Amino acid sequence: MKQRLIGASVCILFVFALLFFRLVYLQIIKGDEFRLKSEKNAVRLKSIKPSRGLIFDRNKNLLVDNRPSFNLKIVIEDAGDVGETVGKLSQLIGADADEFMATIKKAGRRAFYKPVTLKTGMSRDQLAIVEAHKFDLPGIQIDVEPNRHYIYPKTAAHLLGYLGQVNSDELNSGNYPNVRSGDSIGRYGIEKSFENYLHGKRGGRQIEVDANGRIIKVLKTVEPVAGFDLNLTLDLPLQMLAEKLLEGHVGAVVALDPNNGDVLVMASNPSFDQNDFIGGISSKKWKALIEHPGKPMNNKAIQGEYPPASTYKMITSFAALEEKHVDIHTTSYCPGFFKYGNRVYRCWQKHGHGEVEIIQALAQSCDVYYYQAGDKTGVDTIAQYALGSGLGKKTGIMLDNERRGLIPTSSWKKRRFNEAWQGGETLSIAIGQGYNLATPLQMAVFTAALGNGGTLYRPRVVTHIQDADGNVVKTFEPEITGGLPASKETLDIVRKGMLEVVHGERGSARRIRLKGMEISGKTGTAQVFTVKNRDKIDTDNLEYSLRPHAWFVCYAPSVDPVIAISVIIEHGNSGSAAAAPVAGKLVEKYMEPYLNKETEAQ
Repeated sequence: MKQRLIGASVCILFVFALLFFRLVYLQIIKGDEFRLKSEKNAVRLKSIKPSRGLIFDRNKNLLVDNRPSFNLKIVIEDAGDVGETVGKLSQLIGADADEFMATIKKAGRRAFYKPVTLKTGMSRDQLAIVEAHKFDLPGIQIDVEPNRHYIYPKTAAHLLGYLGQVNSDELNSGNYPNVRSGDSIGRYGIEKSFENYLHGKRGGRQIEVDANGRIIKVLKTVEPVAGFDLNLTLDLPLQMLAEKLLEGHVGAVVALDPNNGDVLVMASNPSFDQNDFIGGISSKKWKALIEHPGKPMNNKAIQGEYPPASTYKMITSFAALEEKHVDIHTTSYCPGFFKYGNRVYRCWQKHGHGEVEIIQALAQSCDVYYYQAGDKTGVDTIAQYALGSGLGKKTGIMLDNERRGLIPTSSWKKRRFNEAWQGGETLSIAIGQGYNLATPLQMAVFTAALGNGGTLYRPRVVTHIQDADGNVVKTFEPEITGGLPASKETLDIVRKGMLEVVHGERGSARRIRLKGMEISGKTGTAQVFTVKNRDKIDTDNLEYSLRPHAWFVCYAPSVDPVIAISVIIEHGNSGSAAAAPVAGKLVEKYMEPYLNKETEAQ
């Protein structure tokens, strides 16, 4: 009996000793560590997403704002068995559990204590279901956050751009201090170029949570700071008209204010709905966009490179006049063709234009006149005037992925193909064919300079940036980048030719004349394959992909212009028939206030 008591006492002492040492380990040795963990579990800092800055057009029409969105999130630490929780959640709201798990995996270990966004824009029914089962869904929470909203879907999509979720490399780069995993940043257009102004600064909330991560109470709040608002140069009604006129066509329209470089219109068709990218675009929609033959993700205004065709004849005019190879009285006879070596180069007018001087040649777009002028001037000299006029290099617009086009020279061909330049190639270059490439924006900048007397401006898309209280924090003044390489006399000759294009008896764009308004312009028809016998080709019956591109550039009014326009219609056949009417309608729309004033004055 005594031995049993001793054995029991030893066992009891041993158990108490274990408990004692365990208490010492937990409270003394590991006390600080577990105290910190306990506090971390009980009190958390919750980041508050700021509202992104608003975007307005030149007349304060709101283009882009933010709408409240119910976003579904998970805190991995609180979720228990993550797979089980996600599986239950996906069944309740009818979502794909694999997509949720992929999102969690993509977030990585750094998001263990931070909410990971699983879905944005929860419907009311989904919200009600999650709230009803919140005790069965540990770690799941719903936050009300501002989400981007594009008020006019597809309108100015290539200029405004869209948002996309930030990736781990960008988070680690340090370039986005106010961005967290699951946030969206600008991926395209103005949204990307002005990301640091638009994003805003995060706020925070100190909250007390229970063991399942559910909020017990809010301890402290620091409000977020909204991003800055952008005021664009864009004219919304004119932009919408341009897009309507492009419907059914692949192409682009750019309209500028010749007096400061303001971008009034930048339309590229086909377009896309920026709202599809909010919260992540579906693979089905993305596939449809990238496989579309019209390439809707391409901003054709700054990325489309096309032979400038006869719109380039103003450049050839500069070179020939300034180098004294021709003057205002120099004439050439056009029988409808020009024989060079053993090859015959055709004029677009198969019966010829007869005897023409430079103003008539420009107005009627006589190829033979410019074959001869180009042959006298030479490719390298023409290239110098083209480069001096802003072609063959980026305009400097504050948008990514602008292309520079191509102004060929004899040395360029030698480097590119290891071949010598041929004289016949100069004839093609002189009328804007051959290796020549230009973007619609470049041609708009050049045309604007023709209209304003020779000043090249950097295209401006934002006039100023202001905070939520309306205080201006940054302005963007008009910026001169150079001047056209032509004397006043040369400019006057070219401008007279452009006026005759619209108002001359045989001008190639006579159909767009406006009552009470003079317009100066130039048509162009850019071949997409070599035509040896142009007079035998019926372009209307060609396969679509082989039809020429249609160009038209203009400024209005002809004296003291307030708008310059560049239009390209891919495979539109004729500049006068396809592109010029688009520009004509835009001029008429934009000039309505001026025309009305003149009518009232009369």
